[in-house]
Amino acid sequence: MQRLSLARLSLPRQPLRCKILSRMAKKKKQQSQAKAADSDRRIVTRNRKARYTYDVLEELECGVVLTGSEVKSIRDGKVSIEEAYARVIDGELWLLGARIAEYPQANVMNHEPERKRKLLLHKRQLKKFAESASQQGLTLVPLTVHFLRGKVKIGLAMAKGRRQYDKREKLKERSDREEMQQAQR
Repeated sequence: MQRLSLARLSLPRQPLRCKILSRMAKKKKQQSQAKAADSDRRIVTRNRKARYTYDVLEELECGVVLTGSEVKSIRDGKVSIEEAYARVIDGELWLLGARIAEYPQANVMNHEPERKRKLLLHKRQLKKFAESASQQGLTLVPLTVHFLRGKVKIGLAMAKGRRQYDKREKLKERSDREEMQQAQR
């Protein structure tokens, strides 16, 4: 009788160990998936003109509300953010001037190419980012459109417009840097 009771006491311990091991293995698997997801970032388009026209002060990544045909069109790379900018309207951040081409297979359920699109941020990010931009006379400019873990994200920057002589200075510094690098070779 005593042997049976000892056997019953030792039985529950073994499955408990297996559960602990399986949790640890699960954690490692989740961590490796998270590392792989960071490398899953795919840039669709960049606003190269923005880096030339503006001095970028601060950058932020935000989500965007899209329809299905817009996402498919972005996957095809048919998006332009050259003339786009962001504005705070009624306490929400909106992307204006971005052009996402119509998706040909969506025929009836297609989207309007140049509509305003809502950007998704946390409230505290919106307060910090948008208030400082409006008070200091800065512009909110999109720099990139990219996919992160299957979701469309927009890299937004708080930027200050450059004067014409600043642009010339920047080009001169760049050409001087390139000449120095060529001289070193």
